[in-house]
Amino acid sequence: MRAVPRPPLPWGWAEPQPPVLVAAATAGARVAASAPARRCFPGRRYAGERGSRRWRRHQGAQALLRVVRAPRGEQLLCEASTVLKYVQEDSCQRGIYGKLVCTDFKIAFLGDDESALDNDETQFKNKVIGENDITLHCVDQIYGVFDEKKKTLFGQLKKYPEKLIIHCKDLRVFHFCLRYTKEEEVKRIVSGIIHHTQAPKLLKRLFLFSYAAAARNSTATDPKNHTVMFETLQDWCWELERTKGNMKYKAVRVNEGYRVSERLPEYFVVPTPLPEEDVPRFQGHGIPMWCWSCHNGCALLKMSALPKEQDDAVLQVQKSFLDGVYKTIHRPPYEIVKTEDLSSSFLSLQDIQTAHSKFKQLFLIDNSTEFWDTDIKWFSLLESSSWLDIIRRCLKKAIEITECLEAQNMNVLLLEENASDLCCLISSLVQVMMDPHCRTRVGFQSLVQKEWIMGGHCFLDRCNHLRQSDKEEVPVFLLFLDCVWQLVHQHPPAFEFTETYLTVLSDSLYIPIFSTFFFNSPHQKDTNMGRESQDTQGKPLNLLTVWDWSVQFEPKAQTLLKNPLYVEKPKLDKGQRKGMRFKHQRQLSLPLTQSKSSPKRGFFREETDHLIKNLLGKRISKLINSSDELQDNFREFYDSWHSKPTDYHGLLLPHIEGPEIKVWAQRYLRWIPEAQILGGGRVATMSKLLEMMEEVQSLQEKIDERHHGQVALQAEASSLLRASARLSSLFPFALLQRHSSKPVLPTSGWKALGDEEDLARREDESVDVGDL
Repeated sequence: MRAVPRPPLPWGWAEPQPPVLVAAATAGARVAASAPARRCFPGRRYAGERGSRRWRRHQGAQALLRVVRAPRGEQLLCEASTVLKYVQEDSCQRGIYGKLVCTDFKIAFLGDDESALDNDETQFKNKVIGENDITLHCVDQIYGVFDEKKKTLFGQLKKYPEKLIIHCKDLRVFHFCLRYTKEEEVKRIVSGIIHHTQAPKLLKRLFLFSYAAAARNSTATDPKNHTVMFETLQDWCWELERTKGNMKYKAVRVNEGYRVSERLPEYFVVPTPLPEEDVPRFQGHGIPMWCWSCHNGCALLKMSALPKEQDDAVLQVQKSFLDGVYKTIHRPPYEIVKTEDLSSSFLSLQDIQTAHSKFKQLFLIDNSTEFWDTDIKWFSLLESSSWLDIIRRCLKKAIEITECLEAQNMNVLLLEENASDLCCLISSLVQVMMDPHCRTRVGFQSLVQKEWIMGGHCFLDRCNHLRQSDKEEVPVFLLFLDCVWQLVHQHPPAFEFTETYLTVLSDSLYIPIFSTFFFNSPHQKDTNMGRESQDTQGKPLNLLTVWDWSVQFEPKAQTLLKNPLYVEKPKLDKGQRKGMRFKHQRQLSLPLTQSKSSPKRGFFREETDHLIKNLLGKRISKLINSSDELQDNFREFYDSWHSKPTDYHGLLLPHIEGPEIKVWAQRYLRWIPEAQILGGGRVATMSKLLEMMEEVQSLQEKIDERHHGQVALQAEASSLLRASARLSSLFPFALLQRHSSKPVLPTSGWKALGDEEDLARREDESVDVGDL
């Protein structure tokens, strides 16, 4: 293995200056030395006389802020004092003074404002990331202001800006004024932030591994929280049994140790007639992999395309292989397969990337003046981004597939190059629409584990965590969450989780203490965590999973992740269960649609189903069903469902007409003060509904004391909403317009963080390619 040297450190990193430390009285704590004497600068918020009551209270707040605890494994990189953080409500120069710090985990602003000590003003607080903390992976773009001109910052700078603007992937915008900061500190902090957020990284250099190594001997709480992780053969067998798919499909262990394919999980499900010895033929390509089974016996499958070959002999081998695979899943009249080639007949990843790039610019607002300047053309800019149209197309495609499964009793095979992007998106949406279990919180988390994590979605590349290729950065998972939000918004009682749950899940994509969204495949995770072979210390690393919400939120805050209006499925008594018939009537009845006979000779006879033609990329004739007929079937199915009362524990279809597809306001607008409605919006309606529910439940409690536990929980959620008369429409992320600056994980305790000189030497070390 040859060693790959680290990229050169930016200017000023050769001899980092360690911070001054003094001992703290509390064991395990460190108190940073007092900042140098302050001067009163323009716009300073606390410019009182030295020795006054306000000054003493301000200094007391500063002292308390310095008694902090660093997260496990976090290392200080650079810092700058006397930094002014602007208030993002107008274009004036008001703000809060403090220290700007960069570690290998985050950028943090430690403010001097005593209001940061008010713990009761925030009801929904993240224990990992504070409102003035930015994880390095959450940084999108960095801009500098030179003589009132805004320029993008990257690489090594010859001139350093007087203002620093950071755009985040969660759509926050931070403005820092460096005009009153020492020149050497400006160079150090700006160069450090650019280097550690914009320069390409090595996988082993992610904070994920530092955190895991530091927490190696700690005991986790309940990381899985009953979520099925699909890491064992038993998990897949349980899912087969739950969906009654074990009659036609089987879980296989042929890829144990990843000996067949590194892109596939160790365990997965294939059709029962498929010989296991066929799976290794093309490293898992061309194998129909089971996703989910419908109540009528038909199934949703996905397949990665075979590599394109020009050699006739190899092409003939592929044809013979696919012919055998085709016969196992297409056996009329009971097994009819419809193929959806998502690579050629649906969205492209480039379409998604371009639309999202335009869409997010609507929300990355620097100040209120810019917001009102774009207000007059906001809807035209929204339409030109095409983001909402892409959401509509995804929902429409999922409904089309649902119609094939539900109404036509057809198996559906999704086809994509690697079956790890659009296949994950569409198959997940179909299951959310058809399976009420996937609309519970545990069921939804299990769905993400099954289809996205174990399905091999390349989170590392699609989120661009390593900053190695901007072209690979495509927000496919965020698109999925946006589509799910449309369903939650239109049918709230059908979901056990809330839109707040979806919002914090989207934020968790950029928190590198959870392993869930920081690998491209299960193989990559197991290899780098030392699970395939024992690492140097003899024990594999153990990472947190994002599904353990207690890591991020207190129990009181977690109540906002659960929907109090969720309609639980009524439990049937024994008499009702006895009269129920087994739902799988597929083998006892003919399908609703007529089928073509299976091919008898060769692949390219006219009567051959279009499955093989799509698999081989041949377009010999039109699809068997004309597009007009498919459109008619879809419209009839869609209109028929919406004309009936909604069964929240049955099939669930969204409205996809233009006005029904809306902007996910809580996620995209939560940081813009001008977009908030104090005391209004859906939160006001929810507050009244919860108040009525609490009244009904109070009466129910008097009738039946067995519901006491449930009443207490939902009453707590109600009290959260009614605690303040000035709740924002973007609750719980925007309660009041306040300017707190206390980070949740403060960055001091510099001895615990380590010496900067040692850190600089470690940064220059070579890294073996084998560690990647």
